[in-house]
Amino acid sequence: MILQSIHSPGDLKKLDDASLTLLASQMRECIISTVSENGGHLASNLGVVELSIALHRVFDSPKDAIVWDVSHQCYPHKILTGRYGEFSTIRKEGGISGFTRIKESPHDYFDAGHASSSISSALGLLASWKLQGRDDKVVAVIGDGALTGGMAFEALSHAGQLSQNLIVVVNDNQMSISPNTGSLSRYLSRLTTGAAYQKFRRRIDHAIDRIPYFNRHIGKFIYRMKRALKGFFLTNNLFVDLGFEYAGPLDGHNIRELEKTFRRVKKIPRPVVVHVVTKKGKGYSPAENNPSAFHGIGPFNISDGSVEKFNALSFTECFSNYIVRLGEKDSRICAITAAMSKGTGLDAFSRKFKDRFFDVGIAEEHAVTFAGGLAAGNLIPFVAIYSTFMQRSVDQIIEDIALQNRHVIMVMDRAGAVPGDGETHQGIFDISLLRCIPDITFMTVVSSADMKLCLDYAVYSCSGPVCLRWSKNSCPSETPAFSVPVVSGRGILVEASEISPSLEVSVKDSRKKPKKVLLVCTGSMYGETLVAARNLLMNGIYCSIYVLRFLKPFDGEYFASAASDYDCAVIIEDGVRIGSFAEYLDMYIHKDPVLKKIKTSVLAFPDEFLANGEREYILKQAGLSPECITEAVFKLVR
Repeated sequence: MILQSIHSPGDLKKLDDASLTLLASQMRECIISTVSENGGHLASNLGVVELSIALHRVFDSPKDAIVWDVSHQCYPHKILTGRYGEFSTIRKEGGISGFTRIKESPHDYFDAGHASSSISSALGLLASWKLQGRDDKVVAVIGDGALTGGMAFEALSHAGQLSQNLIVVVNDNQMSISPNTGSLSRYLSRLTTGAAYQKFRRRIDHAIDRIPYFNRHIGKFIYRMKRALKGFFLTNNLFVDLGFEYAGPLDGHNIRELEKTFRRVKKIPRPVVVHVVTKKGKGYSPAENNPSAFHGIGPFNISDGSVEKFNALSFTECFSNYIVRLGEKDSRICAITAAMSKGTGLDAFSRKFKDRFFDVGIAEEHAVTFAGGLAAGNLIPFVAIYSTFMQRSVDQIIEDIALQNRHVIMVMDRAGAVPGDGETHQGIFDISLLRCIPDITFMTVVSSADMKLCLDYAVYSCSGPVCLRWSKNSCPSETPAFSVPVVSGRGILVEASEISPSLEVSVKDSRKKPKKVLLVCTGSMYGETLVAARNLLMNGIYCSIYVLRFLKPFDGEYFASAASDYDCAVIIEDGVRIGSFAEYLDMYIHKDPVLKKIKTSVLAFPDEFLANGEREYILKQAGLSPECITEAVFKLVR
């Protein structure tokens, strides 16, 4: 097996064309097999196998830097840079990351996980090397999906201004997470028709290269002539207008063609865009036929690509179902996503209400401000974005939504602990970032029934900005408390009798007066809190749960009336502790004349980034597992 002999990029340079073809096939088999077991990003990685081989054969990583945008497509890069032996551990507890990670390898120059940052990072690195006298190469690999992000264009503009020899590889597969939309996607597709010009240009360059004296002395004339030819053959080439040389489009699965082009652009002393066309999911027909489904996927059956289905309804599916019902009864409802209609549950809405659905590409900042414009026009926009990506739009939420009191409903999927994707994707910062914004309503959802009530409240009882958050998890079993009507600032009290009637009775009837404990949690921590509550009841501790339906506003008097009869309270939040609601509530309890007798403990995410692993592992590491909650109670009641 050729793959087993690749311990570093240097080993690639010894292989002939036939061996490279076989290596690409073996790499695909390895990726498919591993992702079928571990889950992960499949289609994007299968699409860049040949591109990764060509890059590592031409450039000298880590002496040269290859910077992967988002880096969810870095699996081939990892395999080729000495991590094949560890590849089976990818995304697992203690294993390698599904994204580039500085601590993992000198070949990974940046920790990446969010889109549109590669050109900025790569340009900064190149500029620093130039100042230090280094002449090594820096390559930024960015997909056409990530190129829809405004940050990418800011970096392109600056790169053209600096006029340094940055190499930007645009991996054009006409996909991000969902199919690309918008004028930029159409623009790149139009550039792919320019092959005739590229063939002519390569012939001219080849002829000029063979006349050293001519090339050396009137290079500026040749450069201007080439610009004029590009203007004639490729009108309005954005990259050329920004000061880049443009090469492409190239077949992204032809290693020889890619290598030839990369060797040429290495010699160009100006910034260059290399436009590469690839097929997402290449080599695995289920992923080729449905690249959206195989972008990020859980374990699956290799023979047919099927994924095991569970009967339990997820929060994403619940939202998907209910926003369609809202759209049916109210024509003002519209929905916006940032290149992830399926992941956020908006795919059904997009099919049913095409004119009221907007996929803005990987442009979260624009999504939020665009929603503000829709709200100004008397529509009721839902902005559905993962918690980790909503971070990118904090300024827009403050300036364009909250300050103007626009009625925009922002729903954040993947809040709290997110399995598999590691540090870059944990949804643990949204509460601290957004709860401090004036005039915002912030809610956490605990079940399917509760979600429907909260969404109705957000639409028809609020007039300003609303945030709702839920986890990448299944909805818990319903209990009558979850259907209590929504009242501003009030949570949901789940009594011990609802948690476990028989245990509640035995605790009450015990000869020794039991300690009474109130577990206060955000909605997405209810499952773990419920397990802890049952453990406590089994150990003779009377226990109820108060679910924080509202993080803002907060009805302190209502909470005091519910909590005043308890001896202890443990506050559990799946967000970072610094700036958390949990710390605020802890302070509130100790200042309240009625509640200050209550002994408290706060459990939240520590001040650190958490590595990849399953949800249970992440929560255990953060001190938020059922066992950790139980132990926190025992410490209080001892």
